[in-house]
Amino acid sequence: MILDKILMQVPVMTPDTAAANKIQQATKAVTAQVDSLATQLTPDSIAAMTPEKLVNKFKYLDLGSLVTSLSSQIISLGLRILAAILLFYLGKFIINKVYNLARAIMVRKQFDRSLTSFLLSFIKITLLFLLIITVIGVLGIETSSFIAIFASAGVAIGMALSGTLQNFAGGVLILLIKPYKVGDYIEFGNFKGTVREIQIFNTVINTLNNERIVIPNGSISTSSLMNYSAEPYRRLEWRVGISYGDSVDQARKVAFDIIAAEDRIVHNDSEVKETVEEHEDAVMQPGDEPAQPWWKRLFHKHRKRVEQWNEEQATHLEKLLPKPDYAPSVSVESLDESQVTLVIRAWVETADYWAVFYKVNEEIYKQFPQQGIHFPFPQMDVHVNS
Repeated sequence: MILDKILMQVPVMTPDTAAANKIQQATKAVTAQVDSLATQLTPDSIAAMTPEKLVNKFKYLDLGSLVTSLSSQIISLGLRILAAILLFYLGKFIINKVYNLARAIMVRKQFDRSLTSFLLSFIKITLLFLLIITVIGVLGIETSSFIAIFASAGVAIGMALSGTLQNFAGGVLILLIKPYKVGDYIEFGNFKGTVREIQIFNTVINTLNNERIVIPNGSISTSSLMNYSAEPYRRLEWRVGISYGDSVDQARKVAFDIIAAEDRIVHNDSEVKETVEEHEDAVMQPGDEPAQPWWKRLFHKHRKRVEQWNEEQATHLEKLLPKPDYAPSVSVESLDESQVTLVIRAWVETADYWAVFYKVNEEIYKQFPQQGIHFPFPQMDVHVNS
């Protein structure tokens, strides 16, 4: 009896009820899969949207508000795209102007060609990168990730190429400041030679024996060097020893005669060629200047004031610095143990330094003995007590 009562309470499963349950279970399984996929691919607000909620939303959705919302979003996106396009072309126009201005300045200041091409490329690439980042930001895309990637890449490259970058920075400084140029005769450490090339990373010099030496720019830009070709004139010195008892006046006369016979020696201050820097604006007359806008005239006046101030400072500095006496001189330098040492000084152009030095050396050796001036040998007087 009890079993009959239990069986009477259990609902009878008809074919329709079983099919409905299977459909309901399949629907729940599909809903769970859709929710899981939506959680992985979409934000939380969209992932929380189940099919039932979506159906309810569509039931009470106002078509007019939907059209208005879509229209506003499309218009906003279109305006952003239009603003990005206008900004891109405006930025390219400004970049070209900056590029041309930088190139004109470098050509006018006579920058090195290799440095000019590198700096112009660096300026253009940097400005284009900033322009692209700005355009991406205007479109509404987050730019912090791009900047972080480029910053980390720059740090890694900088650490890997620290020595090379130091040489590169040294090369840029040398080409900008120009402590020496191609053709100058320099001395750096134990190396002496004529500068053959100034590269971005190295400086190449040739010695008098035609030996090529490559010096890293990083070390040469942070150390002391001697540039023998920097000044247009150099002073020569000869030290000549004459015997005690010889006439100093006669030796001085012979030395002056040798110097007077050499045309490449500067004999007085009036023979010194003054080096005058040529400016393009210096030859332009006031009436020859073309009509310019007011802002260009303002900058032109400012540039003239700067040039005038620089000239005044240069004149003041020239007065403070000691002016060299270019007249030749012959003086008694010292009274040594076995000779009287004369020092002969004269000025020549830098290019004629060694030729004149060797020529006058030879003439001193030939003419001093002919005029009764003797070159003493090192000697020692020994007195023996008997």
